[in-house]
Amino acid sequence: MTNRAMNDAYLKFDEPEAAKTWLAGQGRLDDAEIDLIGCAMALAALDCPRVDLRPYVDHLAALAASVAAATPGPRTPLDDRITAINAVLFEGLGYVGDTESYDDLQNTNLIGVIDRRRGLPIVLSLIYLHAARAQGWSAEGINFPGHFVLRMSDGPDRAIVDPFNRGRRIEAAELRELLKLSHGEDAELTPEHFAAASNRDILLRLQNNAKLRLIRLGKLDGALDVVERMLLFSPDNAALWHASGVLNAELGRLADAISALQRTAGLDADGALQHRVAALMQALRSRLN
Repeated sequence: MTNRAMNDAYLKFDEPEAAKTWLAGQGRLDDAEIDLIGCAMALAALDCPRVDLRPYVDHLAALAASVAAATPGPRTPLDDRITAINAVLFEGLGYVGDTESYDDLQNTNLIGVIDRRRGLPIVLSLIYLHAARAQGWSAEGINFPGHFVLRMSDGPDRAIVDPFNRGRRIEAAELRELLKLSHGEDAELTPEHFAAASNRDILLRLQNNAKLRLIRLGKLDGALDVVERMLLFSPDNAALWHASGVLNAELGRLADAISALQRTAGLDADGALQHRVAALMQALRSRLN
């Protein structure tokens, strides 16, 4: 699909069913084929159904074009790639990590982040990835806990960058300190902390941020809506079906809860959720009798 065709597809997300159909279609693709920024736009549009999407689609296209104009092409050295993206995103457009209202739900929504030019690490990273991948550059998220960061690569040259902090490069020692802050003084870096995040993992982490905030606010209906959206692009995810079962149970939707838990049991290949599912199913069935 050409860039123009993709942009035209994004404009249709102002219709909720079109956005959901897109997400379900993306869920059937191999991970490498998933349109990450398109999915983020579809998810954002579901929370902003009456918003004209043209300014946001144009903004993302112009952002990528500005980075292209600031560099000679795909063979741009790694340091110059990072410098170009940082200049466009942070110096030119004024994006910044939101340290003042970190838990604001708008920080989890691509449209809200573009409007405010501030957001969570995961959403700023999505925009950074879009800017890099539009140039054909190698860029990927890292499954580092607590604080999402990116890895930019050019052959053997690699750098970890933090879009939440204006694209600053981070060394292993600093990541180690971040890990200890979130997981305790005994925590140590392992190869797992540097593992690449798949496109689907990034989208799940994005939406999980929204789900957790809604649960803390007591908005369980909203949290369930988020889980149902996640299931569109990750339909065989046992943990998501379990979350659907739990939230439906909390909302008193017992039949829906049981149905979701039955799906969980069928997808839980390693049995990690078996005991929790069985206990909750028994409790729900006793309430139905």
